[in-house]
Amino acid sequence: MAEIRKVVVVGAGVMGAGIAAHVANAGVPVTLLDIVPAGAPSRNALAEGAVERMLKADPAPLMTKAAAKLITPGNTEDHFDAAVGEADWIVEVVTERLDVKQALYRRIEAARKPGSVVSSNTSTLPLASLVDGLSESFARDFLITHFFNPPRYMRLLEIVVGPLTRPEAVDTVSRFADVSLGKSLVRCKDRPGFIANRLGVFWLQAAVVEAFARGLAIEDVDAVIGKPMGIPKTGVFGLLDLVGLDLMPHVNASLAAALPKDDPFHAFDRPLPVVQKLIADGYTGRKGKGGFYRLNREAGKRKEALDLATGEFRPARKAEVAAIAESGRSLGKLLDHDSPLGAYAWRVMGATLAYAAALVGDAADGIEAIDEAMRLGYNWRWGPFELIDRLGADWLIARLERDGQAVPEMLRLAAGRSFYRVENGRRQALGRDGQYHDIVRPDGVLLLEDIKRAGTPVIKNGSAALWDLGDGVACFEFTSKMNTIDQQVLDLLVKTVRRVKKDFKALVIYNEGHNFSVGANLGLALFACNIAAWTEVEASVTQGQEAYQALKYAPFPVVGAPSGLALGGGCEILLHCDAIQAHAETYMGLVEVGVGLIPAWGGCKEMLHRWSTLGRLPKGPMPAVAKVFETVSTATVAKSAAEAKELLYLRPDDGITMNRNRLLADAKARALAMAESYVPPEPPIYVLPGPSAETAMAMAVAGFRRLGKATPYDEVVSGALARILSGGDTDVTETLDEEAVLALEREQLVRLVRQPGTLARLESMLMTGKPLRN
Repeated sequence: MAEIRKVVVVGAGVMGAGIAAHVANAGVPVTLLDIVPAGAPSRNALAEGAVERMLKADPAPLMTKAAAKLITPGNTEDHFDAAVGEADWIVEVVTERLDVKQALYRRIEAARKPGSVVSSNTSTLPLASLVDGLSESFARDFLITHFFNPPRYMRLLEIVVGPLTRPEAVDTVSRFADVSLGKSLVRCKDRPGFIANRLGVFWLQAAVVEAFARGLAIEDVDAVIGKPMGIPKTGVFGLLDLVGLDLMPHVNASLAAALPKDDPFHAFDRPLPVVQKLIADGYTGRKGKGGFYRLNREAGKRKEALDLATGEFRPARKAEVAAIAESGRSLGKLLDHDSPLGAYAWRVMGATLAYAAALVGDAADGIEAIDEAMRLGYNWRWGPFELIDRLGADWLIARLERDGQAVPEMLRLAAGRSFYRVENGRRQALGRDGQYHDIVRPDGVLLLEDIKRAGTPVIKNGSAALWDLGDGVACFEFTSKMNTIDQQVLDLLVKTVRRVKKDFKALVIYNEGHNFSVGANLGLALFACNIAAWTEVEASVTQGQEAYQALKYAPFPVVGAPSGLALGGGCEILLHCDAIQAHAETYMGLVEVGVGLIPAWGGCKEMLHRWSTLGRLPKGPMPAVAKVFETVSTATVAKSAAEAKELLYLRPDDGITMNRNRLLADAKARALAMAESYVPPEPPIYVLPGPSAETAMAMAVAGFRRLGKATPYDEVVSGALARILSGGDTDVTETLDEEAVLALEREQLVRLVRQPGTLARLESMLMTGKPLRN
């Protein structure tokens, strides 16, 4: 299989620039080309401007600012032939006009090297039309790679191949997109809109049209076609504001023109004058003055919602939840609810689920592709066929028949059974042949959900479990709400160390939650403080320190495998692992100061050791102390695994996995490799500067307070942190061991939890989810 070492992206708009950025995130050089703009100071102005914007954007397309150095801006007049001639993969991301694309392809064909792969990011034009009239050699190396915006964060990549496309070309791009870019690949048929947009746009259009027709409040619509369905809380109108109202007319028009006349989409395809006026007035969504929702700055940033009947904005209100409440027990009850919202929910979701079933064999070969496309492309918790299983296929068939609606053949096949089942520990999907087929994972993919489906935990309690991954590797999983760390987690961690020592070679700490861990259970901490259970608080700190120390010095390797948020205590447990194999989208940080606390499960001592031994700093104890103080006192969170290396939350030799589905397999492989000759680490010795450094840090925070950059209570919390990092009453002629630093952590945390300022911060975080600036 050929390798992709150089990439060219033609088209420096938002999507093209985002694709180039993500290629750079993978460590691969990429040239970004666009036309030469008239009158611009630089002939590369469009590509250069795109890179500059991405360096300032939030959320950031680039995982680190250093990745931008791998992007070479250029233009299609001066650099085209040379750049395309060196590239292994050329990605076209220009305007959705067939004549423009084909003219570009002829230039690419003349300049590219033999065997290079060319792909289009089109979402509307069929592959057959794109290659029509072009050479067979070009068609053999051509495919569609439909990224979703933003390319860094959206895991879905739809791939469409033609009858002439070389399998080797598909394999080369697929492997790179999977392993290097972290994409989940879904093979689509060459049909309009492919899968995700074909079904997703149908769902959105049906939801909007029906909401207008029924005169519903958009808050109610977003509440009912949202969380109860496993759909993001943006719902319908919030999602349209996010992606941009001005995109929908173009996408709808292209689908309407391409789909057969009998396609159900046409029943919902109609102009909406209110929406047209919004767009004309600059209300294009969050990127404009607002959309269906807006912030009225003249009224003190009051949130307002569009009244669909009048087309005027009014104060936003809480959703009416009478019909929505039923969904917690039964989705069927919600769709059957005798209310305007219940009738609306059925009309939209009934039509959407039936349409999904009709797409099997047309847009995709099987149900898994459609479910995966909607989970990853639209962030649905459950794909449409998983939703049907929750409803019951028989229920849906009966309801469609009762309303005189057509029942697709694929839905009839599921009558009396389900679309998915588990047989002998393996998940299976119903095929078009009426038989169940095993869902086979790609090589290099290991999911804990499969391990759990096929077996039972080695040990478990209410907040954690230990699983056997095979080959002598165990996996410790958090199972508490939001994967918070509580006494039960710490109890099982200690038992796990004993069990792994006895029965396994290595341990991986991993879970498949949305976040690795948001840290200690603050609710329990606040309860203990409110009843003045200071002895219990100190015991909890000691328990965490001892559990993490046992992990660090266990006679076997421990590999942490985080994804998503790893904050506070969740970050600290990773700092005590022998190695980390992190998903690229890991956001690590010691954020305790935001709730009036300091890292007290060994986070301070571990960061001091890392910056003293791994940080490229001037000699002496103060530079490392100052760096850790700056990082922890500002609750700095790495916005990627690559950035976590810069902050030394990850070591330079810790691994990064781009594809979330490959994380566990990579961590297991690393643990096995380490187990062959594992020796526990030597305890570190600390040389810390003492009271003079503590005073210097306190003075720095006082200065920030005078400038309005720190609050009065920031001074208190930062003072406790300075006490720990300076080493207390030590000086540079003395040495401290780990236990001495841990004792300082315990002492300062127990002092802080007695302060009203800390209690206020804890209460605020639990009530509002936001830090209190007291």
